[in-house]
Amino acid sequence: MLNKMAFPPEALGAFAGIYPNSPAKLTHGLVGHPLLSLDALAQLAQALPAGSIEYNSGFLPIGIAPEDVPAPELGVVETIRRIAEAGSWVALKRIEQVPAYAGLLRDVLAELKAVVAPRTGAMMQLEGFVFITSPGGVTPFHFDPEHNILLQIQGSKTMTLFPVEDEVLFSAPVHEDFHLGRHHRNLPWRDEFAAKGQAITIQPGEAIHVPVKAPHWVQNGDAPSVSLSVTWRSEWSYAEADARAFNSVLRGFGLHPRSPGAYPAQNRAKALAYRALRKVRG
Repeated sequence: MLNKMAFPPEALGAFAGIYPNSPAKLTHGLVGHPLLSLDALAQLAQALPAGSIEYNSGFLPIGIAPEDVPAPELGVVETIRRIAEAGSWVALKRIEQVPAYAGLLRDVLAELKAVVAPRTGAMMQLEGFVFITSPGGVTPFHFDPEHNILLQIQGSKTMTLFPVEDEVLFSAPVHEDFHLGRHHRNLPWRDEFAAKGQAITIQPGEAIHVPVKAPHWVQNGDAPSVSLSVTWRSEWSYAEADARAFNSVLRGFGLHPRSPGAYPAQNRAKALAYRALRKVRG
């Protein structure tokens, strides 16, 4: 349970002004929360199943293929406890598998419901992620299918975000392959992309709204960092994903389908067509 609101009224007002399409800096009140200390997070890592933990070197190129990421040298608990000098990046995934963190996630996301539900539909697949990063660490260039707010708890980091709908950055088939499980979330980087990025730096008590599938990479500051990512899916995000998948089917017949539209376009026709096709295929 939260002792106070995670998002102050001005943050909720700012969120209402930009959701769901635009990145923006917000504020929050979770700094110092006992579940987000390094000791608590080391215990969380012990409680989570191995498949919910990812950790590796924090000094990676902006663009790197997943198979090229080197294996870590320390165990995850030791990495977290020694994050100041470990030169590592740790992701604790789906923290709601542990009851105390499920309560924290539920309370935080409940504050957003009044803005989210009327626009993109009910909040579904509520998931939380914690990122623990050594000074100077880099999270490579990637995108994610969820609605996301990243809350900075300790240290600082700069996230550089790129336009979601810019298919000069990535062609439509890259999006389609991602939703069909044929493309990893990490994306190829080219230096000419840099001019299109929007860099947002957050300190403890600040947060970033990250739109669905907004490509981004992250550079940690000069102190150890702890960030909490609260995410959800919506009927709108599922429809966008299914419309992308249906476009892949059409492309297989030699057609050149139009990409799904950004919100408020609903993409329902293609989404329903793909869902029907998926049901027929079993």
